[in-house]
Amino acid sequence: MLATLDYPEVLHRLAAHTVSDAGKRLALALTPDDTVGSVQQNLDRTADAVTLHRLKGGFPITKTVDITPHLKRLAIGATLSGTELAQIGRVLAVAASIKDFFSDFADDDAKNDTPLLRALPALVDQMIDLPEVSRALKRALDEDGTVLDTASSTLQGIRTGMRQTEGAVRTRLEQYTRGAEAKYLTDAIITLRDDRYVIPVKAEYKNRFGGIVHDQSASGQTFYIEPQAVLEMNNRLRQLQIDEKREIERILAELAAMVAPYTEQLKANATILAELDLVNAKAQYAAEIKATEPIIDDQRHVDLIQARHPLIDPHTVVPNDIYLGKDFHTIVVTGPNTGGKTITLKTLGLLELMAQSGLFIPAQEESHVAIYDEILADIGDEQSIEQSLSTFSGHMKNIIKILSVATAKSLVLFDELGAGTDPQEGASLAIAILDYLGAKGPDVVATTHYPELKVYGYNTPQTINASMEFDITTLQPTYRLLIGTPGRSNAFDIAARLGLEPEIVDRAKQLLDGESQNLNEMIGDLENQRKAAETEYHELRHELDEATTLHTQLNSAFEDFLKEKDAQMKKAQQQADQLVDKAQQKADKIIADLRQAQLTGGGGTVKEDKLIAAKTALKNLHSTPSPTNNRVLRREKKKQALRPGDDVQVASYGTTGTLLKKADDTHWEVQMGILKMKVPTAELTKVAAPEDTEPKRHIVNVRNSGPAVSPTLDLRGSRYEEAMHDLDQYMDEALLANYPTVTIIHGKGTGAIRNGVQEYLKAHRQIKSFKYAPPEAGGDGATIVTFK
Repeated sequence: MLATLDYPEVLHRLAAHTVSDAGKRLALALTPDDTVGSVQQNLDRTADAVTLHRLKGGFPITKTVDITPHLKRLAIGATLSGTELAQIGRVLAVAASIKDFFSDFADDDAKNDTPLLRALPALVDQMIDLPEVSRALKRALDEDGTVLDTASSTLQGIRTGMRQTEGAVRTRLEQYTRGAEAKYLTDAIITLRDDRYVIPVKAEYKNRFGGIVHDQSASGQTFYIEPQAVLEMNNRLRQLQIDEKREIERILAELAAMVAPYTEQLKANATILAELDLVNAKAQYAAEIKATEPIIDDQRHVDLIQARHPLIDPHTVVPNDIYLGKDFHTIVVTGPNTGGKTITLKTLGLLELMAQSGLFIPAQEESHVAIYDEILADIGDEQSIEQSLSTFSGHMKNIIKILSVATAKSLVLFDELGAGTDPQEGASLAIAILDYLGAKGPDVVATTHYPELKVYGYNTPQTINASMEFDITTLQPTYRLLIGTPGRSNAFDIAARLGLEPEIVDRAKQLLDGESQNLNEMIGDLENQRKAAETEYHELRHELDEATTLHTQLNSAFEDFLKEKDAQMKKAQQQADQLVDKAQQKADKIIADLRQAQLTGGGGTVKEDKLIAAKTALKNLHSTPSPTNNRVLRREKKKQALRPGDDVQVASYGTTGTLLKKADDTHWEVQMGILKMKVPTAELTKVAAPEDTEPKRHIVNVRNSGPAVSPTLDLRGSRYEEAMHDLDQYMDEALLANYPTVTIIHGKGTGAIRNGVQEYLKAHRQIKSFKYAPPEAGGDGATIVTFK
């Protein structure tokens, strides 16, 4: 059934987005769940991965090798090779990297009222950290499994002795290849035979150097001789090589013994990494097909809005609205051949399978899906040559199997139900099959050419007619599904438009029985009513959209007004408090002066002129703001008006940008780093220009920047060695320019230059800290550096 609905092809396209063999196996073996809890959990994980791709460009899931065979060998006490141990170390490193990523994201997410992630953090928390094992493997092994000198002091000493001895051997042999005795050699080179250094000597001089002959050329003209002078040094080198091999075997055995107790934890980590690889692939596939998260309907109602088949070119596929299970449980679809009936059936079945597998579906947001225990389909030509079955027999064999397993919670899809036999018998058999399923209760969609089924769909409860639209003007199908309208035969109209004699067409109409004519007339009336209703719907929808837009704008404007009102009230309150404080201070001083005057006057009355002056001063404390003050307020408000070129703070992203142009009444286009974003005006706050006239940051490659030093270095497109040289030179220039921070743009690519930049910055003594740029400024394609 799954192959009938093209489900395996979807899995192959999903698997193409995985990065590990284990993840690929999970993708190819993915099967739909039939429980709401499992389906919702898988959809939540996919939604989390989509969110992380939108905000962070994804999470650090990288290629790992399946370590299950290694762990099985460890469990029986076997010793692993350096390559196998390095692969285990790789799994530990990737697991630690992912745990660190989710931990950092959780810290940022804690600032939100509602967490952004639903299910992945709980899955990641199940992974086990083994920092001591990871450090030991990293210290001892290179990524390809080579045992490093740092694995043990003994190995380091052995290899130091090997390098010194090898150097001494080569130095002694070079005296032969470059000195006067080079004339006795067939070629002035040093080579290896039996892991020992030798020189190629002409056959007639083979006894000149003494020592041991290790090999002879095919022509017999050259002998490969280990001279007596290096014999002892080669012996010592060989002994060191044997010691090295033994020490490496000891180190690998010791590492294997260290890893062995953690086989179950490592197996669990590998399993979770494979799950994360699959979830990451689901998010990438959703982006590829422009899919959205479906809503699981508790009432088992299907409502797919503008659903598309994921395997058809999105530029040519015709989206359709498909709904089922609420007002009716059976749909009878009629229409011409090549009109899209089969693709519509497959779209419904495939999108349900995808949703129940935790995949997003190619449909508009708010689309609802049901959870079915079985999705059963009889689609295509099932004729069996080997069993000598006709097309009808092949279909019936499949239908019998479907009827035996279908339940009230199943979805059944029939393509050309009852076809391949006598029309009257086929129609009767199709009606009997639909009646049988109607008693069982599953959701059913069946396509047919039989007119009797149109009447059945019209008269039977919980059943509705549908058709694939046909444009009589162009004589072409439109591939649009029309639920509620049965398809009618267009044979007479098509024949007349193609030029068939009118009398022939009229005679054919007369021969058509009255019941069929009435049915076609009914279908024609229904189609006219549908078109009228559709026109009215689109007009009302347009008006609703305009009203919704206006309502949104008014809400936004009202919120802006309330915010401005609160801000102004707060500001006015502060100013009033300040004025009251000053007035109180002045009043206290006036009263104090009057009291002092009264005391100095010997307890008598205050003079009239001083009393009048005091009253005047008190009266002046209540003076209203002058027009000058109002002009100042207007001028300050004007300063806050937004204009292209202004620097602004973007509240939702926590960063600054530059206004480019006004997008509409409520939005501005803002340049933030290397991104241009459309941002609501309510989230923008104008910031004052800095005192010094430092030029605005723009990305300039320092190699082409002339005498001025840019705050940004662009290394994209450079070779690794060239990039590292430019980085070193640029850091000196940036330090001399007294920049507090600079930005290094290295891109993502293979990650070689990015890793080189990170290693360089770790070792630089003048650097206080460094981190990846915010998502709107390039994410992990750029690094922001802060100097001490």
